Amino acid sequence: MDVLERTFGVRKPVIAMLHLPGLPGRPWHDVPGGIGRAVDIVGRDLARLQDAGVDGLMYCNEADLPYQLKVGPEIVAAMASVVGQLKRDVRIPFGVNLLWDAIASLAVARATGAVFVREVMTGVYESDLGMIEPSIGAIGGYRTAIGASDVLLFDNIAPEFASAIGHRTIADRARGAAFLGADAILISGPAAGTPFAMSDLVMAKEAVPNTPVIANTGVRASTIGDIFKVADGAIVGTSLKHDGVTWNEVDPDRARALVDAARAARAVAAG
Repeated sequence: MDVLERTFGVRKPVIAMLHLPGLPGRPWHDVPGGIGRAVDIVGRDLARLQDAGVDGLMYCNEADLPYQLKVGPEIVAAMASVVGQLKRDVRIPFGVNLLWDAIASLAVARATGAVFVREVMTGVYESDLGMIEPSIGAIGGYRTAIGASDVLLFDNIAPEFASAIGHRTIADRARGAAFLGADAILISGPAAGTPFAMSDLVMAKEAVPNTPVIANTGVRASTIGDIFKVADGAIVGTSLKHDGVTWNEVDPDRARALVDAARAARAVAAG
């Protein structure tokens, strides 16, 4: 049994995104509505996703545009508050991602009981946000220092809005991330909701056959069958929303359709 099956109770889990509205200090934040409005919005999507039968959840400050490479304490506090207020309603494993800050993500995970964090944790990238230069040594050390050694590290080795510096291939980066302690490798497209190159997914999986490789963007009900021929799981957000628009609310019909397609794909993979 691999780490994903132990964590989510199923092979090839579907992890659905819970996109928070803009948080305090960011341009899209609803000041009058405050944290209460965020709890209402995320709570509605949470209920719809769990009713659809997804296997896991991930809270993310997706609407905090323009993104920051390091978030402030107001973002950490707001995310922890929203997750904490909704925790009584959560029936399945969940993770957190505070874009693009792995340390902040770990802090919230430790405070709320999240089982994984997603972020860029290895490599160096030039990006629309500036240079992304995570330190996996500092990330791993911080995880131990705060008592979060059981929180899984999901490492995005093909980050959105970015290109790797140097000439190392996806395979090289996947092998490096696995060696350095990543619990799962993520493959992304150029932006949220945008499909990745299937060749990248195949290359990463062939490079690290004993480490889970997860499809991180652009997964749809119509494509998850082919994706699950290679990937060990999928993180899905935009395609579950009304009209396939990232900022819209979750569409129950789209969510159920994707879960049904994932279950059919698992059955095929199991033979």
